[in-house]
Amino acid sequence: MTPLTPPTSSPPPGLLERLADRAAAEGLLDVAYAAVDSPLGTLVAARTPRGLAALAYADVNGGVDAVAQQLAARLSPRVLEAPARLDDVRRELDEYFEGRRTRFELPLDLSAVATPFGRRVLEAAAAIPFGQTRTYRDVAADAGNARAIRAAGSALGRNPVPIVVPCHRVLRSGGGLGGYTGGMERKAALLRIEGVLP
Repeated sequence: MTPLTPPTSSPPPGLLERLADRAAAEGLLDVAYAAVDSPLGTLVAARTPRGLAALAYADVNGGVDAVAQQLAARLSPRVLEAPARLDDVRRELDEYFEGRRTRFELPLDLSAVATPFGRRVLEAAAAIPFGQTRTYRDVAADAGNARAIRAAGSALGRNPVPIVVPCHRVLRSGGGLGGYTGGMERKAALLRIEGVLP
């Protein structure tokens, strides 16, 4: 009798891509995700057919598996790890962290953002140029309601695609950093990459 080979922690090369291709061909793949290494720790990127729908800090969100479960609950239960489908995301993030990219060109899927105002806030944040900052009040005004500063802050705090939608570029009116879902050290690190902080 041949002994069983213990399972490995990673699937055979190409298996995930073949599964993703087959699931997509059969209309069974709504969300593809992959872990992405970065100088700020492991990120989990997820895309739908419309575009990038999530970019999460794995450690803040309970790990890669926990993020996959959150994606299934928030976007669709038809979620599959498919690293090759996130190659462009990985490439653009690498270029950003290496200082070779100042603008992301990835299509976005913000359909899971709960409110129209929240989507407008994220669109206003996405328009902030590399190396520049705005205040929460500025972003609220750009989204159509200058008095909705707290609501703008809440929408930025729930940003499903940080870094790509650069909520780290939004600061308090007095110049303080404000909050950040990935933690203040990461916000400061991103602002240093962009030359905002020394």
